[in-house]
Amino acid sequence: MKIIVAPSAGFCFGVKRAVNMALDAAEQYKPSEKLITLGPIIHNPQVVKSLEDKGVFSIDDIETGGYNSILIRSHGVKAEVMQTLKSKGVRIIDATCPFVKKAQNYINEAALKGYFIIMVGDKNHPEVQSVISFANKERFLVINNLADLEKVPVNEKLALISQTTQDVNFYKQVIDEINKIAKDKAVVFDTICDATMIKQEESRIIASNVDVMLVVGGYNSANTNKLKNICREIQHNTYHIETENEVNPEWFRNAKSVGITAGASTPDWIIEKVLKKVHDIDEAGLKRFA
Repeated sequence: MKIIVAPSAGFCFGVKRAVNMALDAAEQYKPSEKLITLGPIIHNPQVVKSLEDKGVFSIDDIETGGYNSILIRSHGVKAEVMQTLKSKGVRIIDATCPFVKKAQNYINEAALKGYFIIMVGDKNHPEVQSVISFANKERFLVINNLADLEKVPVNEKLALISQTTQDVNFYKQVIDEINKIAKDKAVVFDTICDATMIKQEESRIIASNVDVMLVVGGYNSANTNKLKNICREIQHNTYHIETENEVNPEWFRNAKSVGITAGASTPDWIIEKVLKKVHDIDEAGLKRFA
């Protein structure tokens, strides 16, 4: 069975940077101390657990207290949360992804110039919540499907921005549709990160050329779920898994090829375990029919 692994599968720059910052900071702490992050540093349960083993723990509320320093996760935090932390005199280790930071700056600048902000993304995702908080209150709209376009204030001067892990093709579609209905052409910010675009394109190509597609990554990972949706539109035999333990040998019955891609928060060691599991299943099948 031919196995194709996407070249860019796994950690993107921003995630790798955040995890390395957490590990470096953890080494500076005493064994009795805890390094705190506001929310899980990335959306991968296995990585979060491995960091807990090294003394890096997450909290959900900054009012929890009991900490002198805090690490800002890759998704960033709301503008008001950052201000509160600064006012408390807390030591801040900012691991916000540079692409997310750029999106925050774009929105802040556009808001100051009086633009109404349209953000394409999941309103419940921490990255979207952190980025959109830099807009003026009640002068923004988060949309996640074309039906939401009905809510767009077409007479306003509009600025469009996207979640960094958004489907590139969907963002282009939204831009085209808004420019059809808006009074003036919208200002568009290019905020989908390079790694996301590369992963999506690789996944499309691989899914088009295999019998089975595996998408590896946290179930709570937005970019991994986007890859799953993209692949499933092309290859219905697409399976989203977090670890090698979820790989089912029945998926590969009569399959001659399998593709493997992985989200930006999936570490290499999980991808390697999945690859080994698929190899083992293939070897077992060859021996059975030898």
